[in-house]
Amino acid sequence: MSSTIKMIGIGDNGKDSLLPLYEEMIYDSELLIGGERQLAFFPDYQGEKSIIKSGLTKLVNELKEETRRTVILASGDPLFYGIGSYLASKINVEIYPYLSSIQLAFAKMGERWQDAKFISVHGRPMKGLAQKIDGEEKVALLTDEENSPAKIAKYLLNYGMTEYSAFVTEHLSGEKERCRYFTLEEMANEQFLPLNVVILKRVSEGPTWSFGIDDQEFFQRKPDKGLITKKEIRTLSLSALKLKKTSIVWDIGTCTGSVAIEAARIAKEGEVYAIEKNEHDIVNCYENMKKFRTDFTVVHNKAPGGLEEFPNPDAIFIGGTAGNIDEILDICCSRLKPNGRIVLNVVTIENLMQTVHAFKKNQFQVDITLAQVSKSKPILDLTRFEALNPIYIITASKD
Repeated sequence: MSSTIKMIGIGDNGKDSLLPLYEEMIYDSELLIGGERQLAFFPDYQGEKSIIKSGLTKLVNELKEETRRTVILASGDPLFYGIGSYLASKINVEIYPYLSSIQLAFAKMGERWQDAKFISVHGRPMKGLAQKIDGEEKVALLTDEENSPAKIAKYLLNYGMTEYSAFVTEHLSGEKERCRYFTLEEMANEQFLPLNVVILKRVSEGPTWSFGIDDQEFFQRKPDKGLITKKEIRTLSLSALKLKKTSIVWDIGTCTGSVAIEAARIAKEGEVYAIEKNEHDIVNCYENMKKFRTDFTVVHNKAPGGLEEFPNPDAIFIGGTAGNIDEILDICCSRLKPNGRIVLNVVTIENLMQTVHAFKKNQFQVDITLAQVSKSKPILDLTRFEALNPIYIITASKD
């Protein structure tokens, strides 16, 4: 492999974006690699051209055997959501960046960008975008033809995020450059060129919720006293799960979605998967997801059915088993990632004994908390306490 592979960032204005030294490196090379758009900027190149289509593993293997002077062209800054970091981790490559599209977009907007959150939906699903954006002051989004600015606007409006305005740049530094401000409603009905960046800026206050959302805030089944993991038990259970911002979480028997929603607001960069057997509870769950601006996967099934669709989790909450405790726990124990935790709520001593036995059979360490909570309630001009049902909070882990 040649030790002089160079990666050069280039703008939409082609050669005009290059320093003379970078242009000299390109014409001095024997092999020029890049996308069709980047290679088209050099019709007079005398060496061999190679188009990057797909499969970076194949490209890496070819470059490991390459002995010619090689230059790889990439859009903007190759280390900012580009191929630069991947290639640099596999081969010896020198990187010469151009301005990133994000940097150029903020310059056009005249807005500082060190305090912005950066998210790419370029070639990625928008699942989970709601909780990543909610509450942020400033968000920059890299898009693609599928996840266009209009589609992003419709998505955000579905979660009521009208406190954001948008600035959209198209074909920065190119002949088709265009920069415009929009409300989300306007952006949802506009057409855009494929190469664009969206910057969201919060222009008014949106709703906020702290950890431990009050029970009455949730849409829930009536008149059955609301089948929901009560706030006090929910906060204890979530604390026991020890979630990180990148955690993958299962919520089995999600019902109103209260635990999954609070988990998604903690694990904003992770993924949450919920399963529920009652269809009318799932309707409430979706309403709660919109209200609390969380976007996660919900499956209508009776566990353990459906769990095979989920990726291996870092944490599992089990709020209901519908009589399948042993089978569900066997699957959860086998699928849980190393150092993960399972938290299960039960109300009867029979289920407590069965659960502890199942965890010990799977060689899990078990910790049990009996939560007996009473809440104040007015009686005439006085105050009394009314007890909630005692709950066993079972936490299982395996080193």
